[in-house]
Amino acid sequence: MLEILVCSLVTILPDYLFRRYVQGKRFGKEITFFSVWFELRWGIVTCFMLTVALITVIFYNHPSTTSATLYFRTVAIVPETNGRVAEIYVGFSDRIAKGAPIFRLDSTKQEAAVEAARRKITEVEAGVVVARAELLADEGKIQEARSALEQAQDELRTKQELRRRNEATVAAREIERLENTLAGREAALSSATAAKEAAQVRISTLLPAERASAEAALAQAQVELDKTVIRAGVTGRVEQFTLRVGDIVNPFMRPAGILIPEEAGRRGLQAGFGQIEAQVIKVGMTAEVACASKPWTIIPMVVVGVQDFIAAGQIRGGEQLVEAQQAVRPGTILTFLEPLYAGGLDGVTPGSSCIANAYTSNHDLIASGNIGTTRRVALHAIDAVGIVHAMILRLQALAFPIKTLVFGGH
Repeated sequence: MLEILVCSLVTILPDYLFRRYVQGKRFGKEITFFSVWFELRWGIVTCFMLTVALITVIFYNHPSTTSATLYFRTVAIVPETNGRVAEIYVGFSDRIAKGAPIFRLDSTKQEAAVEAARRKITEVEAGVVVARAELLADEGKIQEARSALEQAQDELRTKQELRRRNEATVAAREIERLENTLAGREAALSSATAAKEAAQVRISTLLPAERASAEAALAQAQVELDKTVIRAGVTGRVEQFTLRVGDIVNPFMRPAGILIPEEAGRRGLQAGFGQIEAQVIKVGMTAEVACASKPWTIIPMVVVGVQDFIAAGQIRGGEQLVEAQQAVRPGTILTFLEPLYAGGLDGVTPGSSCIANAYTSNHDLIASGNIGTTRRVALHAIDAVGIVHAMILRLQALAFPIKTLVFGGH
């Protein structure tokens, strides 16, 4: 309607004024309802053509969409293991800080595993004490074996000296017995020394390894115990949390609730523009949005990203071929918008439905001086007609509450 009024100012209105005041024709006499088409046919046709051309220029170079939403992500509240709920720390809808507990599963099994790991560490520590005591005992045995060996050596040397002086004094059988005794004492000393070395290896290597294994088992058991307490990964709000004590929670089949991050839906919105505007939407374009949750407010935005593929064309590998006719609805060009000024989205509820306009600007190209006069005038005209779309957006924002509350029956 606004485009028709603008175009009529340079077509139908001058035609009517010429016939009314120059030719002297009067409205209701010479100019009647039946003669309007014949009298103003050139103006009407020209107005219609200009209107179509103006609408095409406006909507192509300054695209608009009603498919704009402040999308936000949600985090499913699920444990890492199955279990029965033992305790709940939040309500159905509650604010929660990062790291705060949400609920706890029954941890009897995990606590038993932790206690068993601790007892294993205590057992290894007791083994160290016993090994040190055994080491002292082995040192005593070594000293005893060394003394017995020295005594056997002295006795053998004495008998050998007596036999050297007088063979009749000491029998050969006695010498052999002493030599066998000496060999036994040397073996006893070697055995005691080997036992001491084994005790030292056990204290320095085996028992520390067993302790490290026990500590690792304790850490693993503690991790499993910690998993029974489900905590918030981010600061936000817990919503639709219907879990109760005694419920069985399965991480694959039954989430406990939803956690909405605090910053979700606060930074920007996503808008889907028509595919025909793929060559027009560019990063850096200025835009404006009007959202249902914040009526009578126009929020300046800027395009910060344009998705370079259309979601409607995605396929998933399977056992059937893709039929092109199954894609009934054409997809849109997903565009990411952020506020031009800090705090621009304050007061806009995440998930709110919005109307978005993007505006083409050819100022840099015009100011460069590298284009001809005709093209410069055309680009000026394209930038200028953007005000029509801006006026339409403001009329929509003005009429939206009335349309919704009065005519929508809400």
